[in-house]
Amino acid sequence: MPKRRGRQSLNANLIKTTVFFFLESELHEHAAYLVDSMWDCASELLKDWECMISLLLDEPLPGEEALTDRQETALIEIMLCTIRQAAECHPPVGRGTGKRVLTAKEKKTQLDDRTRMTELFAVALPPLLAKYSVDAEKVTNLLQLPQFFDLEIYTTGRLEKHLESLLRQIREIVEKHTDTDVLEACSKTYHALCSEEFTIFNRVDIARSQLLDELVDKFNRLLEDFLQEGEDPDEDDAYQVLSTLKRITAFHNAHDLSKWDLFTSNYKLLNTGIENGDMPEQIVIHALQCTHYVILWHLAKVSEGSCKKEDMVTLRKQMRAFCLMCQRYLASVNTAVKEQAFTILCDLLMIFSHQIISGGREILEPLVYTPEASLQSELLSFILDHVFIDQDEDNNSTDGQQDDEAGKIEALHKRRNLLAAYCKLIIYNVVEMNTGADIFKQYMRYYNDYGDIIKETMSKTRQIDKIQCAKTLILSLQQLFNEMLSDLGPGFDRSSSAFCGIKELARRFSLTFGLDQLKTREAIAMLHKDGIEFAFKEPNPQGEGYPPLNLAFLDILSEFSSKLMRQDKRTVHMYLERFMTFQMALQREDCWLPLISYRNSLQAGGDDDTMSVVSGISSRGSTIRNKKPKPVTGKRKLSEAEESSSSSEVWLNREQSMQTPVMMPSPHLTSTVMRDTKRLRPEDSYMGVYTMPPEQQQPQPPPQHHAAPQTPQPHHHQTPLDYNTQVTWMLAQRQQQEEAARQQHERAMNYAKLRSNLQHAIRRGSGLMEDDEEPIVEDVMMSSEGRIEDLNEGMDFDTMDIDLPASKNRRERSELKPDFFDPASIMDESVRTTHFLGYDAFQR
Repeated sequence: MPKRRGRQSLNANLIKTTVFFFLESELHEHAAYLVDSMWDCASELLKDWECMISLLLDEPLPGEEALTDRQETALIEIMLCTIRQAAECHPPVGRGTGKRVLTAKEKKTQLDDRTRMTELFAVALPPLLAKYSVDAEKVTNLLQLPQFFDLEIYTTGRLEKHLESLLRQIREIVEKHTDTDVLEACSKTYHALCSEEFTIFNRVDIARSQLLDELVDKFNRLLEDFLQEGEDPDEDDAYQVLSTLKRITAFHNAHDLSKWDLFTSNYKLLNTGIENGDMPEQIVIHALQCTHYVILWHLAKVSEGSCKKEDMVTLRKQMRAFCLMCQRYLASVNTAVKEQAFTILCDLLMIFSHQIISGGREILEPLVYTPEASLQSELLSFILDHVFIDQDEDNNSTDGQQDDEAGKIEALHKRRNLLAAYCKLIIYNVVEMNTGADIFKQYMRYYNDYGDIIKETMSKTRQIDKIQCAKTLILSLQQLFNEMLSDLGPGFDRSSSAFCGIKELARRFSLTFGLDQLKTREAIAMLHKDGIEFAFKEPNPQGEGYPPLNLAFLDILSEFSSKLMRQDKRTVHMYLERFMTFQMALQREDCWLPLISYRNSLQAGGDDDTMSVVSGISSRGSTIRNKKPKPVTGKRKLSEAEESSSSSEVWLNREQSMQTPVMMPSPHLTSTVMRDTKRLRPEDSYMGVYTMPPEQQQPQPPPQHHAAPQTPQPHHHQTPLDYNTQVTWMLAQRQQQEEAARQQHERAMNYAKLRSNLQHAIRRGSGLMEDDEEPIVEDVMMSSEGRIEDLNEGMDFDTMDIDLPASKNRRERSELKPDFFDPASIMDESVRTTHFLGYDAFQR
């Protein structure tokens, strides 16, 4: 019994059932995933293309129900997906982990399938296109089939006449349709067939050139008549110009049409639209797109390196003229035209940016185009006006709830593309990074729509320049603060939703800096510097007794205090005090609370030794010994005094160049007693970001060299000293006293060692045994204790710390840098002053 083929085969009903399931189950919106799910178990059924062709072309058998139009569309879509899966041998997007290496058997199966599908559809495709030539969706899918053909079979299989029939059908489809998808499918089919490695190239190239010649001649003729009509163009003429321009634009996307000089005609059309202002929207959109393709194809030819110098000059002129034209269309009243002009401008600015010369293409340097400030401002204004808007403002659909939701999704997708195009300009330094402040400040308000794009932009800009990114973030907060002041006035309530929203945004920004404080140290320091300057920038018009107008910004700035390293907190605090007057430090009213809270945030954790710079995790209250005085030897205290004294000189000198904080190299871990008292350089202990002008420097009195301090006069009779002068004087006093105590301690220890050596010598000279030596050791220890007790009588142990053995020292256990983690070296100035005064009183 002969095997039944086509629609009479056993697979015909199964294929119909598959089509019915695809349409009625609504489990699969895309046929590619249905085909992939059945490929392993029903590949023979899915590759029965002869049966599918029969179901589409042959008349139904007597008593058989014919396929409906919807079923035919679904069958063509499934057929296209099976051909793609067989030719490419990889699943659709999201179904596989990537392309895998095919086995020899799989490669042979792939070649066999391509040969069989080419032999079948080379014959069947022209009649299929003829039958469904007026159906845009069916034709679009059918025109994709030649992309998977083995084109050599057209020659080896003697199928040239079928190729001629295919080219004729494609030409007719181009003439019938103006739908962009259909025209682009025709263009891609011509591109797939026009491969120079196959013998059919000449035949296809001739057919393509004839078609394009007719289209370009028709467009030039229609355009000339259309422009002569002036301000009242005929609608039929406008439709003819638009339909022809659509066809040319679709082909120019995949084919080089440079020899037809389309730039001149399109530029004339666009210029007329600007002058008259009544050019149809779609004509302008396609003219912009077509001119964009002209520029790109010209650039591709110039990049090959075989062009003349005149070609480079022509391209440069055309590119700059077209960018200026797009900039003028940004002011158009039509939203669709403005969106097209904006998208093309962003693409051109990216392509012709400074990166065009990378990869050894220095010859293209004359083409580099940097946007002017006016263009950057217009691009940013477009984003603010057309992207950061409410959903309802950009939705005009009234065709039911489902269409309304679909329209909202489509509009959101379009706005996301516009924002992404502009953010790329920021990331690649095409526009100034500070323009991103207007983008970053929208992070909270439009988090659901654009949060991922804005966050990724912040991350990329931080990788490019940490400090400039931090300045951009603080600028965005300052802009929001100024907007709030203009709306609510200077006497706003800090519990208002607007102010709390800015604080929450600052908190989110702070989280983006991560946990590694070393990597973001310079950026955070610059952020605080700019924030402090902004807070004290505008004095209160009512007088010095009232807080500056922007003082509440310190409350926002405090959200970033946790990102400061501990020694940097002290540095920032010192810089803050440069802007404070003596009266400000004494104020306790509610209007001064932002200053108080910000100062507290800088002083918090100053004596906490549980902060890890690498992990950023603080174990507050995890140690009790932090509350106890910690030991530091005389050498260590001397080093601290020198460090603090030298740091004041750095912070008081504004004429020094700006320096970024540099971490000291990790020292070898040694015993506390054996560590050298090396003088620390100021730039190793502090950051050179904050400086003061020379006129604010205060003269420092020379250190006092007398043994006993003079009796202080009552405070109200003394001339008040500058804060830094007091600190410097007290540091000098403490340095002298500690040096004297150290020398006295060394004399006591030398005496104890001398007495021990003498007694050991006497015992050895008398011939005493080892058992007799133990009382001698006890005697030496007792005598040493006696000397130390004598020394302790003149010292205040309440202000000293008890040293831990070197092997038990926490700092050395964790291999952390001593100058950054020693709590004694970053003691708060107010606490240090109290200790100094207490020590001075005890001596007196």
